[in-house]
Amino acid sequence: MMQISAKSKAEEKFAATQKKADRVLQEDEKIRRDRTAQMAKLKALRLAKEAEDLIVAEKVAAEKAAAKAKKPKRVAKATT
Repeated sequence: MMQISAKSKAEEKFAATQKKADRVLQEDEKIRRDRTAQMAKLKALRLAKEAEDLIVAEKVAAEKAAAKAKKPKRVAKATT
């Protein structure tokens, strides 16, 4: 039976450690990409909601202005 040298064992251990480190880096990168995508999605939703809110606010303001314009002005009665 052939004995594995200490150098060979160390190289195997180093290779295994490198492999594990690479896996961890890949997982971290995936988490970062997922987080970035989620933040982009939330930002898009927020901007869409803000745009919708602005449209609704402008519509309400226009309706109030139109209602105010239609409202007949009150004429003060002259007292005798």
